[in-house]
Amino acid sequence: MIQQIKDGHVNSETHNGITTIEFFHPQSNSLPGKILEELTKEIHFAGTHSETKVIVLKSAGEKAFCAGASFEELLDIKNEKEGLEFFSGFANVINAMRKCPKFIIARIQGKCVGGGVGIAAAADYAIALNTADIKLSELAIGIGPFVVGPAMERKIGIAAFSALAIDATMWRNSEWAKRKGLFSEVHENTENMDESVLRLANSLAHSNPEAMSELKKTFWHGTDHWDVLLKERAAISGKEILSSFSKEAISKFKIK
Repeated sequence: MIQQIKDGHVNSETHNGITTIEFFHPQSNSLPGKILEELTKEIHFAGTHSETKVIVLKSAGEKAFCAGASFEELLDIKNEKEGLEFFSGFANVINAMRKCPKFIIARIQGKCVGGGVGIAAAADYAIALNTADIKLSELAIGIGPFVVGPAMERKIGIAAFSALAIDATMWRNSEWAKRKGLFSEVHENTENMDESVLRLANSLAHSNPEAMSELKKTFWHGTDHWDVLLKERAAISGKEILSSFSKEAISKFKIK
């Protein structure tokens, strides 16, 4: 299934029990609202699809995995309602990943920023390339990583999350991300990364679906309140993005 979106797409294909969901945007795989909406739909559908045993989540291209929120759409937000709606897109993707009864393997082929780091954290198993540096840049544009925060804290702990959130202009390399638990594996080249993704996906595709579903529940125990929590966090970001600081900061980033 291919969902064509202006200047981007979300593709979903299922082969031998493995559903691969791919997103793309020409601006370093940034995430406008429409792509977030389609990602949520595809993850939910794969989770309920009987032929799907495991999900591989990836982005297109050989460079950035995900540049986070679309700057164009951030600048277009005019009120708190629109802000809530936009940032709820990230909340919906993370919650769809959390509630999906199938394991989600994230293929991280390049740099992750902001919401892209949150998606990596919400995956059940992340396999990355050694060039996949990470950064939570939200504070640098006048907001904060409020929506992705719970996923980050759950995966890497409050100390590592705090370091990323506070030093919003510093890149951490893939080995740092692996040490902290964000990445399960880091590979030196794309071939090895893809071999590992395929090996694990094939193994899970032949595992007991009921056992995997129950195991995923145990991994995500204590997160049932996230439907409400992440929407509350989205409202905070939706309010902060309206500040003059944020608008000026984003405009400067676009010029760079």
